[in-house]
Amino acid sequence: QVQFEESGGGLVQPGGSLRLSCVTSGLVLSNYAMAWHRQAPGKERELVASISTSGRTVWFTESVRGRFALSKEFAKSTLYLQMARLKPEDSAVYYCNVHGSELYPWGQGTQVTVSS
Repeated sequence: QVQFEESGGGLVQPGGSLRLSCVTSGLVLSNYAMAWHRQAPGKERELVASISTSGRTVWFTESVRGRFALSKEFAKSTLYLQMARLKPEDSAVYYCNVHGSELYPWGQGTQVTVSS
């Protein structure tokens, strides 16, 4: 059974930083491209960033490019999203999943709130 456990969110001031973690179970991280999504209140879930199976290739949506970084730690079966220079519009629940058309059940996500 594939599961995702996201953590690391919280309340941060504009311009601040956070590192989100996604511990995966039931899959081999090196066999999957992975992604982070986010969903703000009243909005649809959107794809934020993706990373290839090897971890060498990453993609970011334009609104976060240059501010976010994405990495995999294979030994810990963990996906990270390093977020810097956060803006209020980054506030959302962040989720991880495999990257592709067939997703696994979503985890509970982790709430990120950017506010002064």
